Amino acid sequence: MSDQHVTIEEVRRALAQERPGDAVHRHMALRPIVPQAEPTPPQPHRQGSVLLLLYPCAGRLCFVLTRRTEKVMTHRGQISFPGGAQEPGDVSPAHTALREAEEELGISLADAEQLGTLTSYYIARTNYDIHPFVAYLPRYPTFHPSEDEVAELLEIPIEHLLDKSRLREEEWNLRGNQVIVPFWWLNGHKVWGATGAVLAEFAAMLELAVCGRSQEATRSLHGVRHREGDNAL
Repeated sequence: MSDQHVTIEEVRRALAQERPGDAVHRHMALRPIVPQAEPTPPQPHRQGSVLLLLYPCAGRLCFVLTRRTEKVMTHRGQISFPGGAQEPGDVSPAHTALREAEEELGISLADAEQLGTLTSYYIARTNYDIHPFVAYLPRYPTFHPSEDEVAELLEIPIEHLLDKSRLREEEWNLRGNQVIVPFWWLNGHKVWGATGAVLAEFAAMLELAVCGRSQEATRSLHGVRHREGDNAL
């Protein structure tokens, strides 16, 4: 991987690509897949949104994840994006993501630029369709996280998603099942499940955009060599 920092222009280029979706999500699935019972009787999927928020941090782009408190209803103590359930007053899934992020992180996102979306992810255990959004805040946010929802903030340089050594797996006993769990190792935490899958899709798209940068640099270098050769003749 290049030592150059990822730019917001490269992120925009990444999000303009076709989304790989389930093809990437499957790489982050438990093995063997643990059967998840559908609600009985079948119920409409509940809707929620999460926000992958990018912002400048010490001369590079970072994004923020949270470690959930033990007070929340679900996924206690796990690492997640800021986000939550759609509420009646929300005008769109994007509005849900921004509202929830503002509430959890204690920041204003009035000047945030919405960059795009990632593939929705269904969580059978809670019967939620999760809709991920990517936004860019052009300033460093002063966080005032919710004490009820956020136990810890993780500020992660975006380049960590291009570091393959951070993708790992372990055998866990999960709800009575022995499974292989793929996860991201980020800031000393294991990021798995829906959050890990959404990050994997974003990383795959980002890698293609950054590879484009490397190819452009190679073409430029070849052009310089050709010009040097011409001058030498």
